[in-house]
Amino acid sequence: MAEPVEVVITGLGVVAPTGIGAPKFWNALVHGQSGISPLVQFSAPGFPANFGGEIRDFDPKIYVKPRKSLKVMCREIQTGFSAAAMAMEQAGLEPGSVDPERLGVVYGSEMFFSNYDDMISAYSRCLRDGEFQFENWGDAFTSEINPLWMLKYLPNMPACHVGIYYDGRGHNNTICSDSISSHVALSEGVAQIRRGHVDAMIVGGTGSRVAINALMFRGDELLSRRIFEPDKASRPFDKDRDGSVHGEGAAALVLESRASAEARGAEILAIVAGDANRYAAAEKGDPFATSAVANSITAVLADAQLSAADVSAVVANGVSMRKDDAYEAAAIAATLGDVPVTAPKSMTGHIGAGCGALDLVTATMMLHESLIPPTLNYETPDPACPINVITGEARAGTLNSVVCLAQNRTGQVTAVALKHA
Repeated sequence: MAEPVEVVITGLGVVAPTGIGAPKFWNALVHGQSGISPLVQFSAPGFPANFGGEIRDFDPKIYVKPRKSLKVMCREIQTGFSAAAMAMEQAGLEPGSVDPERLGVVYGSEMFFSNYDDMISAYSRCLRDGEFQFENWGDAFTSEINPLWMLKYLPNMPACHVGIYYDGRGHNNTICSDSISSHVALSEGVAQIRRGHVDAMIVGGTGSRVAINALMFRGDELLSRRIFEPDKASRPFDKDRDGSVHGEGAAALVLESRASAEARGAEILAIVAGDANRYAAAEKGDPFATSAVANSITAVLADAQLSAADVSAVVANGVSMRKDDAYEAAAIAATLGDVPVTAPKSMTGHIGAGCGALDLVTATMMLHESLIPPTLNYETPDPACPINVITGEARAGTLNSVVCLAQNRTGQVTAVALKHA
């Protein structure tokens, strides 16, 4: 029987509210620097939660190649491609350095909402005496909107652009499953390598919940109302949490078989030990079932051949909502006991399909640097969340393995286990 193929991580890329590039992102996490503030680029005056994790000082021209592709890339595609470019640079890979048939791409993605700037001229043509005339929209749209408009907003385009530039002719796919999208993308990438279909995969995720059309579409029902203290609004597992905080960002990881990485002398940052995807019917009004989270943790430990005692830390989903955090905490406590827990969304906000990729980068850096970042704004423990939340300062110590968790609000939950290299 053939030895199982070990999958390792050799490159990381990040575009986040807390920093661009893995080093800056990590430094902000370790020092508890929030990326949440009043919205500027996507300002929505009068919106009940006009703040979030907004990316600042991002210049896609630095990363996107060929540069002419920018004209068919919305912001989420730009950040997704940029994260992949950073990850490939760290991994020491360029277009053509991997056999094209042995390189693939899988991204977590979501609905990309069109910017008003793209449609304002067509909208204006439909106004008559201040009223919008729906019957004029067809002619206005076809005459005023760029014919390539749709290419800017298709969810599969991040993976397509990355695959085209890096000449990855292997497995290419896009996962659209809300918060768990990036984890499922990683699971699919790992499976392709383990089956021997490819030698390397670029996996990641990208999303935005702060674009003004996204804000309008999603509404404010689940959001925090701390408009006068935006940097204190995201409070995972804290007793006084009052809702989630939106954000934007992207992250990518380069996965390789250990044999491929060692053959070219690449630095191995971490090992992908296991992954799991579980579901359980939730009670009416509940986001997901605690049992599903517990089952995913049990399953990932089995897949990774780890015991609960082997887990050094958990990167929690921690969205700062009352039920969500309580259900996740109950599952962590039941399966892993007093394991240290960190929740990066306290600093970045919830970026949708890309949040799992950010968490995987966080876990990789934790293993590489032997540090557990603190959770921001955890001030009053909640009896409904009986877990060991790291707060204040980063905690140093040898980390053997880290489990990342994600849940969406239709009942699916995922877990990924990474091990020290």
